[in-house]
Order: sequence, then C-alpha cells, then structure tokens
Amino acid sequence: MTTYETSQDIDTIASGWTARMDGRSLSADEEEALQRWLNSDPRNKGAMMRAQALSMMSESAKALGPGFNPAAFNAPAPATIAPRHRFAGLSRRQALGWGGGAVAAASVAALGISLPAMGATITTGRGEIRLVPLKDGSTALLNTNSSIRIGYNATERFITVLDGEVYFSVTHDAKRPFVVEVGGKRLRTMQATFRVQKLNENPVDVLVQQGRVDLPVGDAPNSHPLSLQANMRMNLGAGSTGRLQTATPQNITPETVMRELAWREGRLAFEGETLKQAATAFARYSDTHIIIPDPVLAQEPVTGLFAANDPAGFSRAIARIFDARLEQGNDRLILTRPAASQ
Repeated sequence: MTTYETSQDIDTIASGWTARMDGRSLSADEEEALQRWLNSDPRNKGAMMRAQALSMMSESAKALGPGFNPAAFNAPAPATIAPRHRFAGLSRRQALGWGGGAVAAASVAALGISLPAMGATITTGRGEIRLVPLKDGSTALLNTNSSIRIGYNATERFITVLDGEVYFSVTHDAKRPFVVEVGGKRLRTMQATFRVQKLNENPVDVLVQQGRVDLPVGDAPNSHPLSLQANMRMNLGAGSTGRLQTATPQNITPETVMRELAWREGRLAFEGETLKQAATAFARYSDTHIIIPDPVLAQEPVTGLFAANDPAGFSRAIARIFDARLEQGNDRLILTRPAASQ
C-alpha cells in the first residue's frame, strides 16, 4: 500500500536533503535518489526550494556571530543598497514600522544625511535601494530603478512617482494630506504605509499595508473616493486616452503583503510564480540575466525566498531542483534541461 506523505513529512525530508548537501557534494547514488524523490510528488520541489531558502537565511544569521539572537534581532533598514551594500544604523522597525517615519528622519539627520530639497528628484540605479527621509518625518523607500519628485508645500505633502516602485511610511499631519501622484491619479492619505509600483507598460499597482489610502473617482468635486484599507491592493490600468483608470480593490492576505514587500530587505519572494516570471524579477536587480530557452522549463512553478542580487545562486538552486543544466557567460545564466527530464 502506498504511504501518503503529509506536507510536514515532505518538509522534513527536504530539510534532510538540504542538510546533507551542506558542505559536500552528493554521491551519484544520492543524486539519483534526490531526483527520484523530487519527481515523485509535485509538492516536493517547492518544499526543497523552501528548505534551501531557509538554509540561506540560517547561514546569514551565523555570519552575525555566536551572540546572534533571532528573537531580538531587527534587520537594519538600508539607506542605500548598492553593490557595496551600505547600511544606515536604523532598525527595520524604526525605519519602516507604523508611525516610525519621524524616528527614521531624526536618525538619518543624526547620521549627517541631509533631507531632500523642495522640487528634488530622487533616483535609484539598478540593484540599489534607497531610504529617503522627508521633512515631515515620513519616509519613501525606493526600490531598484525608481524615481520620485518631491513637491511639499503649505497645503499638502506632495510626491510624484515617476517610475519604479516606492514604499511610503506616512506620519500623521491633520493640516496637510499626503498626496502621491502617479500618471493621472492622485492617491491621498493622512497616515498609512503603502506601496506604489509603476513598471514599464504594466498597470500601476497600489498596495496598502496599514492605514487608509483614498483614490478620487471621476471629476465631480463631490464624488466619493475609493478607499483602500490595510491588506488591500488595486491595479490602475491605462485607458485609450492614456490616462489611468481604476479597477476594483481586492482584499489580500498579510502573507501576500509581506511577499510583495520582501524587496525592502533585498529579497525576492515567490509563491508559485513561473521560472520565467522569476527571471524577469531578477532582471530588475542585476545586469546578469537568467535565460530559459525551454518553454516547458520556463513554466515550472517556483516557491521560496531568495537574495535579489544573487541570480547565480538562484539559478544553481533551480538547476539542481529541476534537474537542469546551468551555463554561465557574458552576463547570462542559461538554464536548459535534457529532453528526457521534461
């Protein structure tokens, strides 16, 4: 009789394989056994990727030294994550937490980082993440290849998202609303933490983590705005006139919110996306691109948490899990799979 493995059983087996591969190469027999296990159940590959992602995080923790306490640790929020990986002395809770913008602004001032001037345009390069303190104590965290323009005045706190992805942590100001313009729409809040994403030709995506963000509907002055509450998102698509049009707000889980915002810590989180979609995500952060010529392999689902600036490490993990071959050269990582493995 066939024994059915529970999800917990599968995760335990995956952790065992990951531990076995830590520090040594598998023998030919072990490699064959691993491939048999990976192919025996559709859940196994996802469990293996999760186990390897957890192993990567554990190795990062070990590098902090024997005094590392996971329960008390707050990962530092980046002032700039560039190839040199520079960090400001701010905890994630201080810089990105609810109502933490004032603390972040005070901290960066103490570090000698000047506040941006009125009308300033802030831009990040590929692979760079930058924390921008604003004069009212709010903050804007810019992801890779992103750009904003600051336009504070006496009546409103105004930011234009020109391109890319920005996470806002907005402090309360009863006299001046916080307004974010993206395309033809103006998002308005008094206090919230939310993400605005404007990538290439894709619809603008707004995701609210905490608080409330309002979006005007129509041109009538007395029209009621759409309100996005915590754990809600909405796409804004361009219509025939080129102006942004609103869609229906959607409720999402807190887990989805955290996956969407994993980039704040320099990571990419996947939960069933295809390898092709994952390769596109990595291309935003590195000049080294992942190429998957095989359309079947490109549609394989991927699950796990990975360093955004390490496409090679991701590709090596994928090659092992999906029994693929990895070739590297000329800023390209090419993943192929023998016909017999498809």
